[in-house]
Amino acid sequence: MAISFYYGSGSPYAWRVWLALEHKQLPYTLTTLSFSAGDTRKPEFLELNPRHRVPVIIDGDFVLYESVAIVKYLEDGYPQSGGALFPIEARRRAIVRRIIQEVDQYYGIANEQIVGEILFKVKAEWDLDGISRAREILVEEIVRFEVLLKNNYLAGELSAADFTLYPLIALTLRMETKAPDLAIRREIGPKLGAWMHRVESLPFFDKTYPPHWR
Repeated sequence: MAISFYYGSGSPYAWRVWLALEHKQLPYTLTTLSFSAGDTRKPEFLELNPRHRVPVIIDGDFVLYESVAIVKYLEDGYPQSGGALFPIEARRRAIVRRIIQEVDQYYGIANEQIVGEILFKVKAEWDLDGISRAREILVEEIVRFEVLLKNNYLAGELSAADFTLYPLIALTLRMETKAPDLAIRREIGPKLGAWMHRVESLPFFDKTYPPHWR
């Protein structure tokens, strides 16, 4: 039975789940919700996720939201399917989990501050000092990941860690089209840039690229 996957175009958290589903080669049906139309606040969706956010999956009679929980479930529930999202060995698995937490707790929070200003406010109301402070954090994290990268992917082999960080950086770069002064792209070092290209070269990447970004 196919997994039902509820997605919103441009959500980095939904995007990581889509990448994970493709990497695991799991059958799924995709339902794209419109943020502008208020789809995530409609009663039928609130029954699935009262926090009115994507992603959500339905696997049989099991409903799950929160992207980290979903990605872990896909690996635990379907360990033999497709590519692995987490290593088998305990210490390497712990490193992937640590990277995911670092991405969400540091890069992700700062990124949401910028997104909240640029996407959800008119330019005249932007908190420029807040954007500047958040940008400093993003640059610090970009430098950290440049140093962390010693192999092709963040934790050695392609994993859930890569599917967590890439969509967030992609969203930051998307913000530059509205706020060129962010100038985040120039902060991306050669190793991180090569890593981004490797992710973009995955055979299923184009399928998952946010439709409204094209």
